[in-house]
Amino acid sequence: MIDKLEEVERRFERLTADLSNPEILADTAKLQKVSKERAALERLVETFRAYRKVLADLSEVEAWLSSSDPDEKAYARESLPGLKEQRDVQEAALKILLLPKDPNDEKNVILEIRAGAGGDEAALFAEEVMQMYLRYADRKGWKADILDMSAGNAGGVKDATVTLSGDAVFSQLKYESGVHRVQRVPATETQGRIHTSTITVSVMPEAEDVDVQINPADIEMQVMRSTGAGGQSVNTTDSAVRLIHKPSGIVVKCQQEKSQGKNRAMALRMLRAKLYDMEQERIRNERDSMRRGQVGTGDRSEKIRTYNFPQDRLTDHRIGLTVHNLPAIMVGNVDEVITACRTHYQAEALKAQTGSGRPSGEA
Repeated sequence: MIDKLEEVERRFERLTADLSNPEILADTAKLQKVSKERAALERLVETFRAYRKVLADLSEVEAWLSSSDPDEKAYARESLPGLKEQRDVQEAALKILLLPKDPNDEKNVILEIRAGAGGDEAALFAEEVMQMYLRYADRKGWKADILDMSAGNAGGVKDATVTLSGDAVFSQLKYESGVHRVQRVPATETQGRIHTSTITVSVMPEAEDVDVQINPADIEMQVMRSTGAGGQSVNTTDSAVRLIHKPSGIVVKCQQEKSQGKNRAMALRMLRAKLYDMEQERIRNERDSMRRGQVGTGDRSEKIRTYNFPQDRLTDHRIGLTVHNLPAIMVGNVDEVITACRTHYQAEALKAQTGSGRPSGEA
């Protein structure tokens, strides 16, 4: 591991030197590429340097155990446990940082939320979960844009599509995909019975033009009047856009902007992300014979997480995590759950890399 880390450190130092090279500075594309690669290595190199210093300190202190000076011996005995703990912590961090990178981790996200089983209650919960993610995004300093949203019959949302842009958004949210189940007494329930409803959440990395090439001839565009809340253009102009990708059958719709051109551009972002996600799924299926789709049909049995309001409990069934204080979670304090999922799958990937197990998800 040390040899590999020293090689990475040398690469980091070369990239740092390149940032002072006039030829690199004069070429915007090269400068961006060098800066991005250096930034990707910076945390690993800093952790390695801290680890190497701890090893040097540990070696020095261990030598003092053989000293004839009683004060040095006493200091060594006192310092060793703390230094060994630091060494173990840094070593564990390095192993995580050396895991193969998910190429999508730095990408922005297109988030889709759909009401599943449960009728009106599912639509109400879908809106609450959407707001949970929007508040979480605000806490993280991400930019959020609602691309499309359809209201439920009694409030809430039947489906919504949101873009989240910021620092490594996909790496934070990629384990949120799946069926989320809610158990609670709906406001319309007169006999106090607990109802169970589900929604589906899909987290897709936003694709760039270079990731997905779309033939304009493969797209059928339909325009229509916007519906629902949306300003003066609603029901007055044909600004809403629906794109149909004929080869795949994928349909996307956007009506949030007053301009037809802006809605078309947003719809293309959604289509590009869906096509990219479809290709990524095909690659995953070739690599692993067991299909691992992000979401199922929305049936109650296909759940990754349960929000039980009577017991004030959230349970993530994949990793065996249970936390309480649902009111705080629903206003965006979901970082504990997201971090626990990332840590679990990183540990699974580490087991696979060391030959002691098989990962159940990407690192």
